[in-house]
Formats: sequence, C-alpha cells, structure tokens
Amino acid sequence: MSAVNEAALQTVRPRTVVVGITGGIAAYKAVGVVRDLVKRGHDVHVVPTEGALRFVGLPTLEALSRNPVSTSVWDDVAEVRHVALGRRADLVVIAPATADSLAKMAAGLAGDLLGTTLLATEAPVVVAPAMHPQMWEHPATRANLATLRARGVHVVGPVVGALTGDDAGIGRMSEPEDIVRAALAVLDGDSGDTHGGADGTDAVPGRHTGARGEQGDLAGVRVVVSAGGTREPLDPVRFVGNRSSGRQGIALAAEAARRGADVTLVVANTDPGLTADLPVEVVRVGSAQELAAAVHAAAPAADVVVMTAAVADYRPAEVLESKLKKEQQGDRMTLELVKNPDVLAELVAARRVGQVIVGFAAETEPDREARIELGRAKIARKPADLLVVNHVGWSHGFEREENAIEVLVPGGEVVRETSGSKADVATAVLDLVATALA
Repeated sequence: MSAVNEAALQTVRPRTVVVGITGGIAAYKAVGVVRDLVKRGHDVHVVPTEGALRFVGLPTLEALSRNPVSTSVWDDVAEVRHVALGRRADLVVIAPATADSLAKMAAGLAGDLLGTTLLATEAPVVVAPAMHPQMWEHPATRANLATLRARGVHVVGPVVGALTGDDAGIGRMSEPEDIVRAALAVLDGDSGDTHGGADGTDAVPGRHTGARGEQGDLAGVRVVVSAGGTREPLDPVRFVGNRSSGRQGIALAAEAARRGADVTLVVANTDPGLTADLPVEVVRVGSAQELAAAVHAAAPAADVVVMTAAVADYRPAEVLESKLKKEQQGDRMTLELVKNPDVLAELVAARRVGQVIVGFAAETEPDREARIELGRAKIARKPADLLVVNHVGWSHGFEREENAIEVLVPGGEVVRETSGSKADVATAVLDLVATALA
C-alpha cells in the first residue's frame, strides 16, 4: 500500500466498529486487531463467542477496547443489545472466522450475540478466516464462502504459514495490521467495490483495476503462463513430443484473468478452441526454443510467471530438410539428441525482487512420499517460489480433465495438496500466488 493510502487510513474519521472473535487458536491475534482500531481512534465493541473466551480473557478485551464486553443476548435487554450493536456499527470485522462461524453465517444462524449482531447489521462485513488447510479446502467451506461473497461479505486471507502443532499450509489468519488495513479500505471505498467483485472475488487494497475493469486479488498484476507440450522436429513430418494438452495452463490463465490479472499465455501445440474466448494475450509456439524465447520476452515485465508447459528436455541434434526414409535405416535407428534450455532454471536465475516464479513438475511416481522427494530435489536445484508437483501417467494428469497436485516451497515444505478439476487446481495455485504477492 502506498504512503498516501496508509496516511488516509491513519486519519480516517472515527467509526463504530464491531469486532467479532470466534473460537479458534488465532483468537489471540484478534487482540492486535482491537488495539490497532482503538489506536486509530475508532469506537470498538468486541463480541466474542463463548469459545473465543477460552483463548482470550474478557478483562483483556474490555481493557483494550475500552468498552464493556458481552457474549449473551440476555445482557442489556432493555437496550435490545442483540440488535443495537448491529444497527450502530459502521463496520463489522470477524477475526478469526473459523469454519464453524462461516457455516453459521452462511446459514443465517443467530444462536448467540455475534449471530444476532450479524443479522441485524447493514454495515460492511469483513471476515478473516483461520483454520487448517483441509478445513479451508473442504467443499462445504468453499460453498459457504461463495454464499457469503455473493451477499457482499469481504474476505481477507487466509495466508500460508505455520499452524497449530507441526502443520503448515494455507489457513493461517492474516496479520492484524493487514486485516485492519483491508477492513478500513472497504469501509472507505478504497477497494473500488465495497461489496466485492461482481464475480464473487474480493476487493484487495493496494491493487489496481485490471484491463477488463474487473476487481480481484490479482487486479493489475501482470501474469505470464506457459501451457501445452513442445514438439521438437526431426524432419518436416515427425517430431519428438509429449502428451500434454495444455488444459492446466489454460485453466490457470483463465482463472488469473478472472481475478483481474493482465495475462500473457504462451501456448505450445494446443487445440485453438481451448483459447478462443480467453480475455488474454495468446502467443503460439512450437518447440522448446521457441517457447523459451517467448517466455523470456514476456517475463521481464511480469509480476508472476507460471511455467505449466511440458517442455522437452532434449531435441534432435539435426533437423532434416526432407522426410527421413525408413528404408535407409534398417530395423533400428539411432537418434542423437541434445539438451534444450532449462527455461525454469533460467527464469529463477534472472528473477527480480518481488517477482513470483511458479514451476511445475510432472511426475509418474505413484507413491506420494517418493513423488514429494522428487519435487524437493527439483526445487533445491531450481528454487522457484512455488513448485507444483502433479501426478501424471497413462491415466493421470495429461489429456484428462482432472489433476492432483502437491505444492512445495523452497526448503521442501508441502504447503498445499489438492485434487479435482483443472479449474479447481488453478484456483488453489493462484490462491498461493496471491498470498506470495501480498
């Protein structure tokens, strides 16, 4: 965020802010949200659930907010407190928002003071989810979030990081200062859309509107995606190639564009119909050398480069001008190959500060742990910001509508695992990219 926007948030006129705290371990970080809002001069009222008070004591919340704290609809009945707070609020922030609380919000349940406050308010609502990766990725949680977004609820985070126990991955609550900054930007309209994007995406402070006028967590971000499989010519008729259809890379390009990014898609030997309606710049290539040239031409201006393409490791040492005749070869033929450029390694070596590089590693190894070890070896050699290991084989990955991935970061930690349609995988990968950019 620019210094101008930061100053604007510091000087915003005082508002009445309700901070809802639900029962997750990240509740301790909500103390920072309350403190920051009070320091900025706002009138803060904390509404914890009973579960939240198992993590943070009521005296702490009253001392920091400088207001009485209650969890019961039976307190201050004469004031009709269970609706009064919601009516008075200029902004409601739920931090952390557990999977359970998101489900209750989506269902419109009002079994406690926080539930009634949410139903009674007409103020903007901002939620900061916090949960384990499996809970975040569960179809029920995704459906609940889609429902809430459709109602205009804004979502901040979660981010990738350490969780409880030895777990790590996406699901860590955003930092208090980031939550406050995003919430106040929503309140003052700095996001450009105080009710979220028309397509269900969230407005994110500090991002600019994309070329198509959409607003999302990649708005204004320049993204280069490579897709498809290269073909290395042997003669005018034959080539050495692979079975990649390009569908995963095309799904990534489509999802990045939907989230507001300016996208350049470098495609090798894909069905033209797959890219016909995409709102992206399409650059068509054939061989690994052509793909390398196109990607290197686009990469310097890119904020993100996603190397999904299956790039041939080797090419024929000699390309014949006329068709090779089998009669001239006998029963066996020896083909000399030379190594192609390692495009991912070159991108990582040339990466500028702030640029995010995502590599893909197609592996046939069926055992998960062995496959992850192969990914760890690759990211050690070519330390991209994210390495997506996808399981391929005769009946997996290539030429299929579904995919299964593990995502690694430098050091070898697995930060995300998911499977499903290639559109689902694209969403999961770009969630991590948006977090890395932030």
